[in-house]
Amino acid sequence: MKTTRKYTVSAVAAALLIGLGGCAGMSQQEKGTATGAVIGGVAGNVMGGGLLGTAAGAAVGGVVGHEVTKPK
Repeated sequence: MKTTRKYTVSAVAAALLIGLGGCAGMSQQEKGTATGAVIGGVAGNVMGGGLLGTAAGAAVGGVVGHEVTKPK
């Protein structure tokens, strides 16, 4: 059990570092879109559960994040 937890934590940490490294060349609007999609995906999973709820939340969150960070 401890070995599985150790590998899971390592995999999540590696994915987080790779994901954050990929944001280095993004514009502010692209970062807002990605952040909105992640937050929306988590919220959709909590509220709707399953793959469909996560996908719908990510789509809505991405659109909201894109519009909120649009240059004025």
